[in-house]
Amino acid sequence: MITGELRGKIDRIWDAFWSGGISNPMEVIEQITYLLYIRGLDDVQIREEHKAQRLKRPIERVIFPEGKDERGLPYAKMRWSAFHHDPPAEMFKIVSEHVFPFIRTMDGNGSGQSHMQGARFTIPTPALLAKVVDLLADIPMEDRDTKGDLYEYMLSKIATAGQNGQFRTPRHIIALMVEMAAPTPEDVICDPAAGTCGFLVAAGEYLRNNHPEMFRDDAKRQHFQEGLFHGFDFDGTMLRIGAMNMRLHGNDGADIRYKDSLSEEHSGDRDVYSLVLANPPFAGSLDYETTAKDLQKVVKTKKTELLFLALFLHLLKPGGRAAVIVPDGVLFGSSRAHKAIRRMLVEEQRLDGIVKLPSGVFKPYAGVSTAILLFTKTNSGGTDQVWFYDCRADGYSLDDKRTPLLASEKLGPTPGAWSGSTFVNETLDDDEHKQNNLPDIAARWAERSGSERERERTDQSFCVPKEEIAAADYDLSLNRYKEIAHEEVDHRPPKEIIAELNALEKEIRDGLDELEAML
Repeated sequence: MITGELRGKIDRIWDAFWSGGISNPMEVIEQITYLLYIRGLDDVQIREEHKAQRLKRPIERVIFPEGKDERGLPYAKMRWSAFHHDPPAEMFKIVSEHVFPFIRTMDGNGSGQSHMQGARFTIPTPALLAKVVDLLADIPMEDRDTKGDLYEYMLSKIATAGQNGQFRTPRHIIALMVEMAAPTPEDVICDPAAGTCGFLVAAGEYLRNNHPEMFRDDAKRQHFQEGLFHGFDFDGTMLRIGAMNMRLHGNDGADIRYKDSLSEEHSGDRDVYSLVLANPPFAGSLDYETTAKDLQKVVKTKKTELLFLALFLHLLKPGGRAAVIVPDGVLFGSSRAHKAIRRMLVEEQRLDGIVKLPSGVFKPYAGVSTAILLFTKTNSGGTDQVWFYDCRADGYSLDDKRTPLLASEKLGPTPGAWSGSTFVNETLDDDEHKQNNLPDIAARWAERSGSERERERTDQSFCVPKEEIAAADYDLSLNRYKEIAHEEVDHRPPKEIIAELNALEKEIRDGLDELEAML
């Protein structure tokens, strides 16, 4: 959790960009990402130099080599610690004419440098660059938790800015999905529509909090850094932002790469991943000619939301599981493709659960109704009972403002706060539950094979047998199976009501007669 002072510093950086003529929030975060990356390169070199001095041997990893670039500037002058103190005009020339060409041509070495090939320097004036560099230099970036939270706070400004909010899934919804998916140190996780890598970051934090022992094992620690996280996107800006987000959260070796997930064949990624976490773009349509042929073999459709479900099944290995967001139309659409993908999930795989989300979750940018779909790839069926939950509140107002309804420690799927190195859980009372259903969702999901099967259809969560779903033509909408509780009301005898109405009618007529006499 970042302090108010640090938030204020980030706000001042943001305000500097806006007052300096850069108002596009994506451009702001992109330029900040480049500068943080440049600062990070210098930090890596400093650590390597200190390590070499301690061990009295040559530097193992050289970021800034000896010598000069093709324009004659020594590489040592391109380091953050060197140009940070230069006059604004000289700093501007070094960064624009030397540092950016340098980072664009660096070799990819597994730490994300290849994403900088398209880096563009768009800060317009030396004064703005000097101001932003000074402000960034004043922000502590040594602690992983702090710098990760700082970057997440920067990313939140994309969502509050308006047009680009579609890039960010609400972080408390991501946290719920990760909590339900329960990643393990042995998992291989993929988000084929990674964006800013919010799902991968949250999965990493879950593992740090729930499996700290993995970092004491060399093989598991290496797997965490190099083999556990995989994210695809076809937007270069998103790739750079996502890679930086992973790096600032302590993962330099995540596989974040360019891939048009729906247009490219997936032979190299088929049956590879044990967990898919995603909120793919939906309500779109592709041409058959531009869609990957291996996905069309699963389901013949142009709709992106259905193609992504086919993609998830391709990517998962048998036994792999998925927690993904889909629009409600996927659950009850009547087209042949809609029914085919639902039948496939129920009959050929194992459909585990569906969480209906409130329609305001993605406001102010979209009021579309969505749901979390949870399933396991088996290729041999296995669906028994499908667990449904009717989420009516997520802790925030469901209007365009999305205002928190509870104190921060009572939001999210695991309410509580860290006290030193210990997490102190909070328990929500009935009134608080009505404002935030997420802890109840996580708790009841864990009991889906036990006590949840005894729940009534009038409850907020319940289970439905596969046979009933099949008989309903694989309709997966919660309202198809939910029952409404009717309260018993004492009714007066009809004669009493008729007598009361007659008396009221007489009173009205008498009043009209009296008014007519007065006129």
